[in-house]
Amino acid sequence: MPDLDLITQALARNLKRLRNERGYTLDALAARSGVSRGMIVQIEQGRTNPSVGTVVRIADALGVSIARLLDYDETSEVRIVTDDQAVQLWAGSSGGSGVLLNGIEAPGPLELWEWLIMPGEGHTSDPHPAGTVEIARVEQGELVLTLDGRDHVVPAGSTASYEAGWAHGYRNDGDVPVRLTLVVSVPLPPR
Repeated sequence: MPDLDLITQALARNLKRLRNERGYTLDALAARSGVSRGMIVQIEQGRTNPSVGTVVRIADALGVSIARLLDYDETSEVRIVTDDQAVQLWAGSSGGSGVLLNGIEAPGPLELWEWLIMPGEGHTSDPHPAGTVEIARVEQGELVLTLDGRDHVVPAGSTASYEAGWAHGYRNDGDVPVRLTLVVSVPLPPR
């Protein structure tokens, strides 16, 4: 994994640059994202390590992928992310993880994730912007996908696709780890 300070500084630099490119004041970005002005200031100054939910809300409000917000090397036409450069954004209490493998703007943010959810672990997500879709491919175990309060069981070897504009989450109620690959496509925000 890349150095946490490197990621924090990249987030600070990229957030400020993208906010300014879009002409958003701190207050405007706070209103669009639901993240407090104070938190945005702390992130832009590299003084905090925000939660996954906070980074997702800011990326959604800016209309960029999380990968673009965290990118610390934007110098190549082909972005190759090796395993040791992938960014872990979620850690479960029993060793699970959510790792952002890569992401692009196509034309809205498009992200590829790798998840490991250990038995008894789960992760909940706030609704993404309307029109956001996710595709989850379960490689091992049995994923319990909760969408708008309803559970859906996705066994190994299956792929689920769904609108992610609702509250949703991923859970492992079984006794073997769940491994899944997740693609998230977020539409561009209205201007």
